[in-house]
Amino acid sequence: MTDAPNPNPPPPSNGQAPADIPANPPQSALRLHRELARAWANDRGIWGQITAVSHTTLGLRFMATAFVFFAIGGILSMLIRAQLATHQGAFLDTELYNQIFTMHGSIMMFLFAIPMLEGLGIWLLPKLLGTRDMAFPRLTALGYWCYLFGGLIMLTALLFGVAPRDGWFMYTPLSDATHSPGINADVWLLGVTFVEISAIAAAVEITVTILRQRAPGMKLTEMPLFAWYMLGTSAMMLVGFPPLIAGSVLLEVERAFDWPFFDPLRGGDPLLWQHLFWLFGHPEVYIIFLPAAGAMSTIIPVMCRTPILGYGAIVAAILGLVFLSFGLWVHHMFTVGIPHMALAFFSAASVLVAVPTAVQVFAWIGTMWKGRPELHLPMLHILGFFLTFVMGGLTGVMLAIVPFNWQAHDTAFVTAHLHYVLIGGFVFPMMAAATYWMPLITGKARVKGLGEAAFWVILLGFHGTFFIMHLTGLLGMPRRIDVYPDNPEWVGLNLTSSIFGFVLTIGFAMFALDLILQACLGQRARRDPWQAPTLDWAMLVPAPNYNFAALPLPRHQNMPARDAIQALARGEGALAGAPRARREVLVTSASHARPCHVALLPGNTALPLVLSGSIAVFVLLMLGSLYVLAALALVPVAVLVWVWVRGMAPMGDLHPVAIAPGLHLPVHHRANSPTLAQSGLQALLVADGALFASLLFGVAFLSVVTQGPPPPPSAAGGGALGLVLVGIVCALALAAGSAGLARRRSALWPWAGVVCNLVALALLAWVAGQLDDPRAHARDALRAAMAGYVGVHILVATAMAAFTADQFRRGEIADATGRGAIPAWANWQMFTAVTTGITVAVFVVQAGVT
Repeated sequence: MTDAPNPNPPPPSNGQAPADIPANPPQSALRLHRELARAWANDRGIWGQITAVSHTTLGLRFMATAFVFFAIGGILSMLIRAQLATHQGAFLDTELYNQIFTMHGSIMMFLFAIPMLEGLGIWLLPKLLGTRDMAFPRLTALGYWCYLFGGLIMLTALLFGVAPRDGWFMYTPLSDATHSPGINADVWLLGVTFVEISAIAAAVEITVTILRQRAPGMKLTEMPLFAWYMLGTSAMMLVGFPPLIAGSVLLEVERAFDWPFFDPLRGGDPLLWQHLFWLFGHPEVYIIFLPAAGAMSTIIPVMCRTPILGYGAIVAAILGLVFLSFGLWVHHMFTVGIPHMALAFFSAASVLVAVPTAVQVFAWIGTMWKGRPELHLPMLHILGFFLTFVMGGLTGVMLAIVPFNWQAHDTAFVTAHLHYVLIGGFVFPMMAAATYWMPLITGKARVKGLGEAAFWVILLGFHGTFFIMHLTGLLGMPRRIDVYPDNPEWVGLNLTSSIFGFVLTIGFAMFALDLILQACLGQRARRDPWQAPTLDWAMLVPAPNYNFAALPLPRHQNMPARDAIQALARGEGALAGAPRARREVLVTSASHARPCHVALLPGNTALPLVLSGSIAVFVLLMLGSLYVLAALALVPVAVLVWVWVRGMAPMGDLHPVAIAPGLHLPVHHRANSPTLAQSGLQALLVADGALFASLLFGVAFLSVVTQGPPPPPSAAGGGALGLVLVGIVCALALAAGSAGLARRRSALWPWAGVVCNLVALALLAWVAGQLDDPRAHARDALRAAMAGYVGVHILVATAMAAFTADQFRRGEIADATGRGAIPAWANWQMFTAVTTGITVAVFVVQAGVT
């Protein structure tokens, strides 16, 4: 029996210490399960797959799709190895080989590694943190569909022979319109940028979920290490991916409209592309490594029956890696002629990054030494990681030394190092994670034998393939060649690598078959088969969409999973059941996880699919050079975004929700504390700021470093232009002030914000008409690009102000507690004003306007 609801609940409270929150009385576990299953279930059939927004469904879908792309990338690698097995290389012609080579690297980086870690984080984090879903379920679904459509665009291009062919790093000038005509390079630039929507969405999701949705009382300093790893990963994605997006957009604009960002004859510089790419590319290595390391920090203590050694040291190492990873990008550019002082700095930083990595490795070894390791299949894959990744780390230190780098740069030695780091540091841990969490995914136990055989075949095939490539590299074999008729000394080594490459492929096929057999033929798995201490096993097997019938309180978080299962299933935690037939999650404070309010999450919807399809139409029209139609295609995108945000308006019962006896919290529409949406926008603005900083980096690089021809005299100078630029900033400052005053619940201020933004937009349009021809010089092209950046942000600010005014009209923020979109508009408006002010300062300095 359950207590009858209190007809006069106490006022909302969020000041109660989580340790003092009383548990709900025990209830019928079966009734709670049925109640929650109805509220959190996917719709049936194919429509249910289209409209699902559950983190469990989407996380598995991310990982399954990434595995399919991994298989496709593996097939392409077999074609590469078949081509290199003989010195004549008669298997593929040069054009097709270059496409396959480029697509292999692009698939493995952008369509396998990043989505796989996203999928693992989306699926696992709520289970470890003691919550029911990610912060923004529809955003998760949008990210998946953008990832799928972007990947399909790239694969379709390969089938039709127009795939990118300039390497997965697309160096200019090889990838400009002159040296790479056709749409091949455009497929990469637009496809990868499309896929990056998924990465930014996942980074926002993960950041907000970790900071705002931990179980009550789960302090930052006490949360599972996997969450720390994913928090570091998401921070790196928010800062590391925008430079690639900026570079891709600039290169696509150069190819489409002849704006010379990278043309040295008109003041551009090909090295600007390399800087922007590797500002993403080197943090990318640690973005891939950190989630895999998080999986190992979760699995090793369970396999060794002892707590992890050095929790604090590992957290410090994670933070150190996040910081240091952004100071290493130039070590990919040691041979381009940068100054010796820069060579010394980046070489030292590249060696220093080995320290936090070593801290983690020694902590794992110490945990195994302290405990009693049990050689289950996940532990075998972890041992494979140690053997492989440490060797890759050692060759990485070698490549960090400038004289050796000059000798080995752009040879097969670098290819071997890359694969030792990525397969050793990511694929082996991901295989350990798959075999460890498969019972929770499928509810089935392993069919023993095949998985162990697959591990040994993979280990043998991998080292046979890539260890020998170190030798071919030291013998001078360059990367990205398809024939080598004048180098018979490479034939035997390449043939051996190719044979072992096929052995490696057989091993991966065996691994996939093992997972399929477990899902189809395995016996029913018992709950918590590993006897783990973590919350991910304190639930039904397979895991339900809602994860927990009641959210774990501190007393449950400190229990072994086998002891917490029954208590949570009976609703003895917080926010038990779904008595209001809606998807409710508890929002807590960022540091100490004090309960703040209850967020009502959206249910199943096809809106993410429709929105991502509209974006895909825009991308396809851009590929077809139909730029006017592409601009018109953004209209339905804007309409769908408006509909999306309208769906966040308050509906139904908004009374305080009973969390535990004596504790009632408001729903997020009536909360005084920052909502999930506000936290998400702040995370998005971090990425937006990184994008703006990338443009400023381009301005500084071309102004200070590039030794190209000087820009022609500017016709855009003069006091009138300066006054108009100042007027834009003043108008945006007034709009920001209106956003602040709108908190007084007056509909006048949003309309004032609309007017001020429109004035700023009109002034900016006049300024754009006065700017020099962006095709004449890179300086002018970057000015136009920054003006475009400002214009987009003012346009969005105008829409947000209008949306806020519409909320006033609808009465959604008429009372004293409803705030609607006001905080989001205020944050965006302030960001727009600040970035516009910086842009104006750049214009004034460059134009000589005082």
